[in-house]
Amino acid sequence: MAGLAKLITAAWLALAAAALAGLAGGSFLPAAGFGALLLALLAWWRLGVRPSNAREWMPEVARQTQGSVDGDRVTLRNVRDFHWRTRTDYDPRWETRVYDLSRLASVDLALSYWGRPAVAHAMVSFGFDDGQYLVFSVEIRRKRNDTFSELGGFFRQYELAVLASTEEDSLRVRTNVRGEDGYLYRVRMPPGAPRQLLLSYVATANRLVRKPRFYNTLTANCTTIVYRLADQIVPGLPMDYRLLLSGYLPEYLYRLGALDGADSAQAYRRGGRYTDRARAAGDAPDFSRRIRVGVPGVEASAQAADVRKRST
Repeated sequence: MAGLAKLITAAWLALAAAALAGLAGGSFLPAAGFGALLLALLAWWRLGVRPSNAREWMPEVARQTQGSVDGDRVTLRNVRDFHWRTRTDYDPRWETRVYDLSRLASVDLALSYWGRPAVAHAMVSFGFDDGQYLVFSVEIRRKRNDTFSELGGFFRQYELAVLASTEEDSLRVRTNVRGEDGYLYRVRMPPGAPRQLLLSYVATANRLVRKPRFYNTLTANCTTIVYRLADQIVPGLPMDYRLLLSGYLPEYLYRLGALDGADSAQAYRRGGRYTDRARAAGDAPDFSRRIRVGVPGVEASAQAADVRKRST
């Protein structure tokens, strides 16, 4: 598929260049012919390249999360809880877990950076008052021997997956194993919205099991899909360039008034950076608590949750 993406790109560029050359030379018919070939290639690509769930996947995306809902009870199958030592040395664990939506207490946005400040991988972590955290991440579903290419993300090289995991897996692996830089932001949402967002993730994951879909660098990525889910719950969320340049999402959320606990986006970033805390925590059983020490809004949110628990 990587070779196919490069071949299609080269063919498009060659045909486009030939068409421009024809126009520059004053010859409309050759340019029109090349344009027709370009359209035919585009039609073949759109109709002939189909997504599939039956490929030889990388182990970390070998399974797809599926869920069922019964009142407040959500049962998720294939929750990933790998124990990572290095990128290639790990204990694979896929679990079935049950979550009680009546105990849903918080929503955090996790951003992980690996080089450029404008680009980050976005994940959403749902916290429960029994200490559990459930992470949902929109992922490219890489096949064995695939390497990530932003160009390939435009040309149907990767299928899309919505993956549920533990924080000890998906957050820890990025900071402690891959050497990425992690940030957490406590998100303020209207009453009932966290529940609806979690259920939307479950519904999206189930749809992808039934009907596979391609990842797209611009239109179906880790940020734009979260935006669409959130916009269904809180209609009218403004479109913004930071939905594509996901590294700047904290400024977008701050502008919306969706962050608690600090008086500037810079203060949120300083307090939200958990990289060093994650590395110090290592395999500690209270990993999730440790990485939240000092994150703006977390302490106030916990106090509010305690008040709610005592009143019920």
